Amino acid sequence: MKALRIHGPRDVRVDTVDDPEIHESRDAIIRVTSTAICGSDLHIYNGSIPQPTPQTLGHEFMGIVEEVGKGVTNLKRGDRVVVPFPVACGHCLFCNHELPGHCENSNPDHYGPEGGLMTEKGGALFGYTSLYGGYDGGQAEYVRVPYANNGPRKVPDNLTDEQVLFLTDIFPTGYSGIDWAGVKGGETVAIFGAGPVGIMAAKSAWLRGAKRVIIVDTQQYRLDMAKKAAKAEGILWESNKQVVDEIRSMSGGYGADVCVEAVGFEPDRNLLDRAKAVANLEKGSDKVLLACMSAVRRGGFVSVLGVYSSPFDNFPIHQLFDKGIIMQAGQAPAHKHIDKLLQHVANGDVKLDDIITHRLPLSQAPHGYDIFRHKKDGCVKVVLKPGE
Repeated sequence: MKALRIHGPRDVRVDTVDDPEIHESRDAIIRVTSTAICGSDLHIYNGSIPQPTPQTLGHEFMGIVEEVGKGVTNLKRGDRVVVPFPVACGHCLFCNHELPGHCENSNPDHYGPEGGLMTEKGGALFGYTSLYGGYDGGQAEYVRVPYANNGPRKVPDNLTDEQVLFLTDIFPTGYSGIDWAGVKGGETVAIFGAGPVGIMAAKSAWLRGAKRVIIVDTQQYRLDMAKKAAKAEGILWESNKQVVDEIRSMSGGYGADVCVEAVGFEPDRNLLDRAKAVANLEKGSDKVLLACMSAVRRGGFVSVLGVYSSPFDNFPIHQLFDKGIIMQAGQAPAHKHIDKLLQHVANGDVKLDDIITHRLPLSQAPHGYDIFRHKKDGCVKVVLKPGE
């Protein structure tokens, strides 16, 4: 089959590889009909999260069940399914607490309680390096799905692939940032990052009754998309201080009730930012997280959805303490939310496919990575079609 594999920093290729096979009784083989490139994939593409050997990327995928193991009882050949991005057994301590990203059985070689830089990581993720299970992802014609009784959800026939594809990751992830903050109605929500996750967080904020939704980005075309797709007010990032001042002025001087960090450790950076990182032996920057902590009101909530894979010096713990900020971070519990979010889509409460800017065959996946990383051609979200 054909599969998009990482071979090194900024080196992805569509290779011919062996078809996946059933390894365990609870496995399923899915023929991929739609998959997407995620901002999290770019961290591997850039080399910021290392992968020493070739691996098929992609954790946003859906398709048709081709084969199931003897232990799979809820799926059969021909079922059309969407697959949440964590690989989770469904019965361990953490799965029972609706924390699939911390599954203690899916990542046996690298799992542990510490959460270190290169050791004792969390549960497995599809297509997300050897440290997170080493499972091949879904940017391919076929994919093996472990624990198939727990992950895949059947899709109603009246919904298209593109209507439901983002239930795999970015919609549950954006929703988690709003859910963690306990948004109940009437809040001002400021979202940092007008990429796919940030826009899904904005859509989720409206679903939960937010009074005002503000979104921040360095690119005007992405703010335009956020306004069109999620009716969010936009702030163009020029500096940390400028953004914080604008959010405070829009919220009576207090700051936002909720700030959502949807960028991570690789934001757009100037030479000064890069020099600071070199001097402090840091990877990337925490400047967006620091802006969230300044822009949130006292006693407010900061949800961290962007990936952070290394430590940062001079983290302002004093500000966290003095302002009484509540913060939550981590992989979104996609399994926890996917069923209710699928119902929202089926009911017409929310539209997900309006952020797609590029649809490409799998053979053009390297081009998709290039335009997504470099923000070319107005790229916000790339969907790949392995069958074309």
